[in-house]
Amino acid sequence: MQEEEAKYKKSILWRYVLIGVAVLIVSACIVGKAAYTMFVNSDYWMKIAERYVKENMELLPTRGNIISADGKLMASSLPEYRIFMDFGVESPVQDSILSDARAMDTLCEGMHRIIPECTKEYFARRFRLGRQKKARYWPLYAKRISFIQYKELLKLPLLRLGRYTSGLTAEELYRRKKPFGSLASATLGTIFPEAERGGRSGLELAYDSILRGENGIYHRQKVKNKYLNVVDKPAVDGADLITTIDVSMQDIAEKALVDKLREFNAYKGIVIIMETKTGDVKAIVNMQEYSDGNYFEGINFAVSDMMEPGSTFKTASMMVALEDGVVTVHDSVDTGNGQHPMHGSIMRDHNWRRGGYQWLTVPGVLMKSSNIGISRIIDEHYFSHPQDYVDGLYKLGINADLGLPFVNAGRAKIRRPNKENWWKTTLAWMSIGYETQIPPINTVTFYNAIANGGKMMKPRFVKGVARGGTMIQEFPPEVLRERICSQHTLDDIRMILRRVVSEGLGKPAGSKQFSVSGKTGTAQVSQGRAGYKAGRTHYLLSFCGYFPSENPEYTMLVSIQKAGLPASGGLMSGSIFHNIAERIYAKHLSSNLSAARDTLPPAPRRLPRKSLAQAQESDSAQVPNVRGLTLKDAAFLLRNRGLKVQAEGTGRVKAQSLPAGSPLRKGETIILTLTSPSDAKIKPAAPK
Repeated sequence: MQEEEAKYKKSILWRYVLIGVAVLIVSACIVGKAAYTMFVNSDYWMKIAERYVKENMELLPTRGNIISADGKLMASSLPEYRIFMDFGVESPVQDSILSDARAMDTLCEGMHRIIPECTKEYFARRFRLGRQKKARYWPLYAKRISFIQYKELLKLPLLRLGRYTSGLTAEELYRRKKPFGSLASATLGTIFPEAERGGRSGLELAYDSILRGENGIYHRQKVKNKYLNVVDKPAVDGADLITTIDVSMQDIAEKALVDKLREFNAYKGIVIIMETKTGDVKAIVNMQEYSDGNYFEGINFAVSDMMEPGSTFKTASMMVALEDGVVTVHDSVDTGNGQHPMHGSIMRDHNWRRGGYQWLTVPGVLMKSSNIGISRIIDEHYFSHPQDYVDGLYKLGINADLGLPFVNAGRAKIRRPNKENWWKTTLAWMSIGYETQIPPINTVTFYNAIANGGKMMKPRFVKGVARGGTMIQEFPPEVLRERICSQHTLDDIRMILRRVVSEGLGKPAGSKQFSVSGKTGTAQVSQGRAGYKAGRTHYLLSFCGYFPSENPEYTMLVSIQKAGLPASGGLMSGSIFHNIAERIYAKHLSSNLSAARDTLPPAPRRLPRKSLAQAQESDSAQVPNVRGLTLKDAAFLLRNRGLKVQAEGTGRVKAQSLPAGSPLRKGETIILTLTSPSDAKIKPAAPK
């Protein structure tokens, strides 16, 4: 009995052992499978999870456009796509077509026609390799394709059957495009490339919160055995910036500057054109020579350069003396033979080798840009109390904080006298534009105040914000200082600046068509620690002025940098000023004549509102009808069909230069006429 009981217990024990071993084996298999899934096959399942289990995912908005003052598109976001194939989709149709040699040949031939960069054999290999791997997210093409290419792909066999039958998926991305290329690109700025996450520089950064829009939220939900993207919160597209830039004036300034930079063998150049009454920056050019010998827009030197301004600063020094009454326009200064001792150093005029100017009237000091003349006036009247001279400069506002939106904007530096940074020679050299740092935008703002009757306007780069062609926020012109000096001083300095051009060194800037006022500037550029005498001398050559002198419309600064002689601010920068001013004058004359011919325009006709989807239904081989669309939608549609777009005005399209339905020729330019900005209601900005 005991023996049978022992056998029974032993059999029970073996059963427990076998069960334990079985449990261990199963557990080991489970752990092994889990480890394999986590470490070996994790990428596969993560991609599956990303595709089918998505909650609270970001829905990115379309970034707003940047539009010129004359209604032309300067920066816009257009969709591009990366295409992938899901070979794990349960689709008999996909298996059937991919197994049929003739069907595959037709498919790959079509893809080659749409994406000519790759052969049909290339696409055949991509399909074959992805199918062998049963890849779920297999790239068919490494680069991005355009909206029109993507739409053409969806017409091909298999690919037109939809995502869950064909397996074709696409990742939509947006790329920032500038229709006018490098025109004003340093001012417009750049964005970070990944999914347009934000502005990186220029206006793109300064107004990023407006251009960016607001992200939406979506999740994936299974509906009738299909997973759909369900939007929980729609994205709000960014609004459009309406800038003060005039594209035609920007183009005029850029071409005139680059032509002369090449002629003078200069390596850097700046042009700023400001509308006198408003302070609107109509053109801003920043050109720099690169290693290949060509000139491109890079850094926004016009707002960031911190350099000694040279002789354009003499105008401010003379105004301080006139305002304080230490001299009048009837006084004279002895400049001698062009060399004059200044507290142990020698001050020289540019013509000292030719014997100097001898006696000069106060207006003649600026007309001839005499270093000795201006430094003697300032040194002899302010040496014992230099703080009065510096206070006078501050009152003029040449060092004013302009409150510019750019992160790299410089701030003018004019020293106040103290024991640490003030020497006997400081005042004399400071009076002629050395030992100070003034960004170019400050110089043109100061001269613009002289042109504007003493009222200093803040430089304005953006006029307002628009959405769907309607202005929703306006940035009016801002006055920085109602008056920079007395009327008497203003009258005197305007008379002198006009004579600088009509009789003095600024003659090359003048015109037979209209009067010009301004001041030349020629300064040596310090070469860091080596100072002003290291190797080949570098020069900053400038002319800043306004036109027409009697009733100024525009103020302009032209500044170039070059190494070696010859170097003349009046002859070189002045000639660039002349070329730009005359072309602007001719442009305005042409505009006035055009307006005069159209005395009885036809009555405006109300345009029906259209959607982009309706416009896209037209034949892609023909010019589509975009009348009634917003500028953003019209430009999106036309540019994706290969047309170049120019626009005039803001709002919705009311006319197009290429008739709807006419044959479409890629590369052709179409001009869109939009509803007038005056037709759009100005709405107050939403409270923040």
